[in-house]
Amino acid sequence: MKHIYDVMIIGGGPGGYTAALYCARAGLDTILFEKMSPGGQMALTSHIENYPGYEEGIDGFTLGTKMKDGAERFGARTEFAEVCSLTLSEKIKTVKTDGGTYFGKTVILSTGATPRELNLKEEKEWIGRGLSYCATCDGMFYKNKNVVVVGGGNTAVAEALFLSRICKKVLLIHRRDTLRATKVYHELLRNAKNIEFYWNSTVTQLLGIEKLTGVKIQNKDKHEEEILDCDGIFVCIGRRPASELVKEQLELDENGYIQADESTQTSIPGVFAVGDVRTKDLRQIVTAVADGAVASYQVEDYLSKKLFDYS
Repeated sequence: MKHIYDVMIIGGGPGGYTAALYCARAGLDTILFEKMSPGGQMALTSHIENYPGYEEGIDGFTLGTKMKDGAERFGARTEFAEVCSLTLSEKIKTVKTDGGTYFGKTVILSTGATPRELNLKEEKEWIGRGLSYCATCDGMFYKNKNVVVVGGGNTAVAEALFLSRICKKVLLIHRRDTLRATKVYHELLRNAKNIEFYWNSTVTQLLGIEKLTGVKIQNKDKHEEEILDCDGIFVCIGRRPASELVKEQLELDENGYIQADESTQTSIPGVFAVGDVRTKDLRQIVTAVADGAVASYQVEDYLSKKLFDYS
């Protein structure tokens, strides 16, 4: 007889492990799959200051490990394996990994999203030393300093406006001559006296030794390079949702995020999406955690209404 879990969770970020914690505490037979380490993308963050309860902050790997330990304390199982394929439309869902095949009554997707990069060879070396992909997360490290924001969409403009209230100066670099951001942001930008614009430009090099001291940009019209002094750079050129596994099975939005509202329910009954992979306005650790709690409630509700035999 094959073992059938009550819930299978794909991804061990804050949303996934919160769902695992709540499901396990509710007495559900719970397994979570993670291909890297507890915390997902959060584990790569060296210092988190905006998660409640840690007044001095905490590093992402430690927080992810604490979340894993908390879920496992109540019986959730972690399987460190890469998920290769999913079958979601059947009554019994199937998860195939590089270590075996698993079956369950419900699935929670917590696969996250990754920031789009500048594609500079030294980019990864500067993460945490002056380069960030989230102003809401790291902006306070640059209070009264000069920073660069790269991008021209809603996220980039919102980040620039947020930083303008903290930083001495914000240099907004965009590869086009107009912003893609919605009109509502344009008036706000005009009123922000400490935001400077560099149009038709791209960042070609990050400068500094121990910490970032500037960036080199190139103007594609003038074919000129210029060095801008700064203390930090925020890259806001979009994110890539990790939805490849389900793109032929679930409804996705125009950007590839899984269509799921605040209930976390997807287009297939018994399948839920939490955290950064689902369509939402704000992607933060706390919103992923909230999603995980909601999804666990929805799983309980779904299972309580299913009267058919799963065996």
